[in-house]
Amino acid sequence: MNELRRELLALATEDSRVRQELAAEGSLYEGYHPRMEAVHRRNAASLATILDEHGWPVPSLVGPEGAEAAWLIAQHAIGEPAFQRRCLRLLQEAVGAGDLPAWQPAMLEDRIRMFEGRPQLYGTQLEPDHEGWLRPYLVENPARVEERRRAVGLEPLYVRLAGEQRVPVPTDRKRFEREYEAWLHRVGWRR
Repeated sequence: MNELRRELLALATEDSRVRQELAAEGSLYEGYHPRMEAVHRRNAASLATILDEHGWPVPSLVGPEGAEAAWLIAQHAIGEPAFQRRCLRLLQEAVGAGDLPAWQPAMLEDRIRMFEGRPQLYGTQLEPDHEGWLRPYLVENPARVEERRRAVGLEPLYVRLAGEQRVPVPTDRKRFEREYEAWLHRVGWRR
C-alpha cells in the first residue's frame, strides 16, 4: 500500500505548505482563509474515498507516517462535521483494536466538542487570549484533566502550554468572532 501512504503524505504536506504560506503573509490568523478551507475540503474528500475503500488507514496498511497523516487530515477537516464524527468513530475503533494511539481520537473528540460549543475532555484545543497567549478552550471537570490526558498518552497540560509561543491575534477581534460564529452555523456545528 505504498501508493496509499504516498497519497496521504502528499495531502498532509500540501496542508502544511499552505498553512506556512498563509502564516508567513499574516493572513492565517485573521479567520478561516478560503485557500486553507479549500485544502481541508479536498483532503477530507480524498480521505473519505480512502475510508470507503480501505477503512481507517492504520500503520499496518500505510505505515506510522501515513496513519498520522490520515489523522491530521481528519483533525483539519473542520468544515465537515459529519465527516469528523465519522473519523472519530473509526479512530476509536482502531484504538480499541490496538492499531492506533489513544491520543488521536482524544484530540479529535476535543476538537468536535469545541466546535459544538461543549467543554473538551483533554485540554488539547487551545485558543489565544487577547494578547495572543494560547490557553485551553473550556475543559469539562478541569480537576480530572491530567488524569484523562495520562490515560490517552498525552503529556501534562502545563508541559504542553510551556512550549507554546504567542500567536498573532485578529486585528478586528469582534469581526473575527462574528464571522466565526456565522461559520459554525453555516457548516453545521451549531444550530
